[in-house]
Amino acid sequence: MVAATVASSVGDHGSPPAAVPAVVAFVWLGVWAAGYAAARRRERQEGGRRLMRRDAVVDERHRIARELHDLLGHTMSVMLVQTGAARVVLDNDPGKARAILSGVERTGREALDELDRVLGVLRRDDSDGTDLRPGLAALPRLAERMAEAGMAVTVRVDPPEPHLPGSPDQSANRLVQEAPTHALRHGKATAAAVAVCADGRRVEIEICDDGRGPSPGYEPGRGLLGISERAAVFGGTVEHGSGEHGNGAGGGFRVRAVLPVPPGGERE
Repeated sequence: MVAATVASSVGDHGSPPAAVPAVVAFVWLGVWAAGYAAARRRERQEGGRRLMRRDAVVDERHRIARELHDLLGHTMSVMLVQTGAARVVLDNDPGKARAILSGVERTGREALDELDRVLGVLRRDDSDGTDLRPGLAALPRLAERMAEAGMAVTVRVDPPEPHLPGSPDQSANRLVQEAPTHALRHGKATAAAVAVCADGRRVEIEICDDGRGPSPGYEPGRGLLGISERAAVFGGTVEHGSGEHGNGAGGGFRVRAVLPVPPGGERE
């Protein structure tokens, strides 16, 4: 059909018959090139969509892994320490052992409740902005839980009730939760001080403990990497390394994180 149309058009203008094949070939090549370019464009678009879907799946897996690590890693560490303490005093002080085991039971129940809330949030695609994961308001209970495991944690929040949007609030809680757990599990710390300052533009968090501190040339593990990943989501920064005891002497471990608060994100 293309050849007939071209031949008719050429014939009307009195062109030599020998020119017709060249014109037909030129038109055919133009049509083929346009079709090929369109097919390649569709290929690239589909490839881009596949990459976006794969990246979305990977990001979701990382998010779920981070949430479960923070929740289960903290809870299991505390429960293991509590259980060990109960075993030590079981024969000589059964009453104290029962009190410790009651704390283990309470910690386990709270962990199951929080796990149910976290999984419910992670499953929800049509989020209405309500998130039941704990924020900075849960820090006093965190201090109690660590005390039950044998680690004295003091918490100072300025202002006492900061009004933060959900995501930074929850991430700040997770950051604070991970650092003392890390200190208890790896640094053999017996005390830690937590300081949180929120000015509406950013949240500054500092946790110092009295443990044995980092070994020379240490490499951060999953807990510290998770802290850095959480901060990176908001464009924040994390520093960690040797800290100071409360008396100013060197030692212990120190974690400092800064989380920017999105503009207009502060809750009233």
